[in-house]
Amino acid sequence: MQQFKNLFTPLSIKGLEVRNRLVMLPMTTGYTEPDETVGDRFINFFAERAKGGVGLIIIPFSPVRAGSPVEPGLFEDRFIPGLRRLSSRLKDEGAGTAAQLITSYHVIFADGNPEIVAPSPVMNQLMRVVPRALTVDEIRQIVREYGSAARRAREGGFDAVEILVGGGYLLNRFLSPISNKREDEYGGDLQNRMRIILEVIESIKREAGADFPIGCRLNVQEQMPGGHTIEESGIVAGILEKAGIDVINAYTGWHESPVPTVAPSLPKGAFAHLAGRIKAGVGIPVIAANRINDPFTAEKIIAEGLADFAGMGRALLADPDLPNKARDGRVDEITPCLACSNCLSEVMASYRKWGKPVSTFCTVNPFAGKEAEYALVPAARKKRVFVVGGGPGGMEAAVTAASRGHQVTLFEKGSELGGRLLIAALPPFKEEIRNLIVSLAARARKAGVEIVLNRAVDAKWIGKQKPDVLVLATGADNLVPPIPGIAGPNVVLAEDVLAGRRTVGNKVAIVGGGMVGCETAEFLIERGVTQVTVLEMLERLAENVSLTYRPFFLARLKKEGVRMQTGATVTRITDKGVHVSQNGDDGFVEADTVVLAVGFKADPGKSEPFKGKAPEVYFVGDCAKARMIKDAIEEGFQIGRSV
Repeated sequence: MQQFKNLFTPLSIKGLEVRNRLVMLPMTTGYTEPDETVGDRFINFFAERAKGGVGLIIIPFSPVRAGSPVEPGLFEDRFIPGLRRLSSRLKDEGAGTAAQLITSYHVIFADGNPEIVAPSPVMNQLMRVVPRALTVDEIRQIVREYGSAARRAREGGFDAVEILVGGGYLLNRFLSPISNKREDEYGGDLQNRMRIILEVIESIKREAGADFPIGCRLNVQEQMPGGHTIEESGIVAGILEKAGIDVINAYTGWHESPVPTVAPSLPKGAFAHLAGRIKAGVGIPVIAANRINDPFTAEKIIAEGLADFAGMGRALLADPDLPNKARDGRVDEITPCLACSNCLSEVMASYRKWGKPVSTFCTVNPFAGKEAEYALVPAARKKRVFVVGGGPGGMEAAVTAASRGHQVTLFEKGSELGGRLLIAALPPFKEEIRNLIVSLAARARKAGVEIVLNRAVDAKWIGKQKPDVLVLATGADNLVPPIPGIAGPNVVLAEDVLAGRRTVGNKVAIVGGGMVGCETAEFLIERGVTQVTVLEMLERLAENVSLTYRPFFLARLKKEGVRMQTGATVTRITDKGVHVSQNGDDGFVEADTVVLAVGFKADPGKSEPFKGKAPEVYFVGDCAKARMIKDAIEEGFQIGRSV
């Protein structure tokens, strides 16, 4: 508590007492029922976050008919019973509640079909379509719908509503000079571009009551050429305060922006100074947002007076108990958000397949969206469980099994836990993976797992010990393709380069353009290597990087001078470089050092001797099949909950 003396002080928003300064920001999950109502899955997800100690939870709802179950609806009275169940659960856990009213791109009008609409027919780069301009009558209909939705939110037991004016969504497009080219009363100068927003505020007050708190999630820096900067947003914030907004959620960026807002390459709290600029000009509370995923960053923002509240989204997807752990001094147990953007990619994909169900997931938290389904139950019989391998799959299996009451011993042949995560944490901007290792290890020790380091075990020894359960999580081997010259002294493995076990020359060719190859390229550039070429036989680089982060990642590599060749098949390696075949033509890439980053493969021969050495034998993570962190953690969890 002493570490976070500002973070855990209460504060009111227009009479709404919030128990601490942590706000769960609105996050689309896709956990809604097919009829757009709130069901058990949705309620359980947010109830777990309320139980975890967050002060205020903001949940997105659609105030207009849009034709997708991605967000729950608030456009008809039939949604009110579900809201009451939801708000009651969250209040029972001590959290304040706010319903965010979000209209993204689609709206359904009289003909019953979802349309992509906007203030003006300006190309929507994300959707790759020119939207239809709304008529004045349609604008007024939307304004009325916002008021009715706010009334339903209040009747459903919510404490407040929030209007979304960000992300390049509909209301943001009215406010922005980039996308609003109208020549009527809803376009032109700032007052006209704000008109729909001000009318929405009036509609909410009329329908839900003047005493009902209203927030605005405002895009204070659009991060778009010609868009609003913090200077214009300071004026907008002042107008919103006078119009009756009670709290401003300072947000930044469009989804089309060339500037990332959740990428691991961004410093933590990178945009908090923008919240500070808004706070300096208004007399209402301000929430800082974007890239705040740990209590230390949140505390610093509050302590420095940059904001009244610190907003978190994906950090609470990764660990709903983050606030409680911080308050109780259990920071090392917090499961960190890796900022991998896999959760965001799943949701953003929904805009391209509108109307189809989407369900987000978390790389490091298998419980997310399955809180009731995956609830751990005590083991019917206490078993002696051996886990061999201290990577993510092994540690997750050990934590989960021990949490259920089993006697678990984890054997790791190395001097520290982590497995291949130790290497994965070494490229630039991957520091959170080290925090994941710390978290898994801390949770294992708390659960009672006996951890034995520097201990390689074989099948014969396991057989003599007679455990009830054996979980093998021994990892995979580097894949070394049969390319002529691959055994040469100038050919090294990517993991040996990252770990500092091998050095490279000033001209490097990297064979393999997946995540590992591209991250190794950036690692080498950062260390002064003058020429790095990535060779990928497929037509796309970094295919296993999340689709929302991938464009920023590749743009950064290009800016740093990394040469990238796709469709390039390596035919031969010499001491001078790499021969390639590309689009039917032969080529040569000069290189002092050739780095292999073509992936990993499981070796069934290593696992075979362990079969039958315990009544139950399981294989988890890369030793079963080489994949990603999410797969290892999910498999480890499933084994831990089933033994």
